[in-house]
Amino acid sequence: MTSAYVEPNARAKALLQHQRLKMARSSHAYVRGNTTRFYDWLRQRKAGDLPEGPSIWICGDCHVGNLGSLANADGRVEIQIRDLDQSVVGNPAHDLVRLGLSLASAARGSDLPGVTTAHIIEQIIEGYVGAIDPASAVGSKLQATPEILLPALKSAKSRSWHHLAREQIADMKPSIPLGRRFWPLDPVERAEIEKLFQTEHVRSLITILRSRDDDAKVELLDAAYWRKGCSSLGTLRYCVLLGVGEKKRELCLMDIKEGVPAAAPRYENVNMPEDHAERVVEGCRHLSPYLGDRMRAAPFMTHSVFVRELLPQDLKVELESMTREDATSVARFLANVVGRAHARQMDEATRGDWAAELKRRSAGALDASAWLWSAVADLLAIHERAYLEHCRRFALEVDAKKGS
Repeated sequence: MTSAYVEPNARAKALLQHQRLKMARSSHAYVRGNTTRFYDWLRQRKAGDLPEGPSIWICGDCHVGNLGSLANADGRVEIQIRDLDQSVVGNPAHDLVRLGLSLASAARGSDLPGVTTAHIIEQIIEGYVGAIDPASAVGSKLQATPEILLPALKSAKSRSWHHLAREQIADMKPSIPLGRRFWPLDPVERAEIEKLFQTEHVRSLITILRSRDDDAKVELLDAAYWRKGCSSLGTLRYCVLLGVGEKKRELCLMDIKEGVPAAAPRYENVNMPEDHAERVVEGCRHLSPYLGDRMRAAPFMTHSVFVRELLPQDLKVELESMTREDATSVARFLANVVGRAHARQMDEATRGDWAAELKRRSAGALDASAWLWSAVADLLAIHERAYLEHCRRFALEVDAKKGS
């Protein structure tokens, strides 16, 4: 049980160790946590290896765990991209490659054969093109949710504050329990958080949800450093519990997360906010409006952060075990979600040109996505070797500590 304040250097060391442990648990977890290896691979590509898409906002880190159910300010729930820390204006083909690598890794984790991976890649292209092609009837409406995702989506729509409280803060008392997930703050951090929620810019974020009174009293009840995520571990992350109103006080959980420089490759000579948190919020507004409309960027001490209220309906996609049918239907559906996020930024002519380019790179049947198959196969081999080496080094460190 953590009960004392942890100095920043010790905190960073503990977070790094936790990140390495999470990445050692499976090759799928390693793929999720090691984005830099993916970006290094992208930068080494020759011109023409990947299709060159239009200049739009992309997720930049479009793995399965970064998609999931989101609720908007009116309570409507839809599966969208839910984490856009790496969002940049870049090549939309990069999101397809990252999604393909993630799904292929998840398929291997479910002991599915390589033939299924080939079909996954095929379905990614079909689902994505169906969303962006103006001539496609598929893009006119969101595809039916695959059976494997239906229970989670149904649960998300019926979830309440009580569910969120049990998961995140263990109970419904107005405090955050300190321990492995939540660490104490020093007085300076707490004072800065208190100051942050006194600004009208951030305070207005709290009152837009659930028809709260614009003049409602907002009180900081508790706050803690949050050990959460994987690739983002080591950056500032806080969980904040607020009380809203007086006579009938509501509790709400706020997430404060540091905006950091994007490692994702971007197109040259494009306009993006220089502030990293502002960039993330702008990417969310373009790609995932349900989330983007619920976010604010703000300065915090010497950092830039973005703030959002956590809603019970916000859940990531979990693919612990899949059948062949699950894998292919999820691939088509999630690619369609990404395609719709990209398509809403393009006019009809641009959508048509991008769809035509992807079709031009196709030959038919399983060769239809040869460029994507080649990219994913190459990345799987690179990540598998790197994952085994990561595990070897981690095991050596653990053995050394036991022997010391």
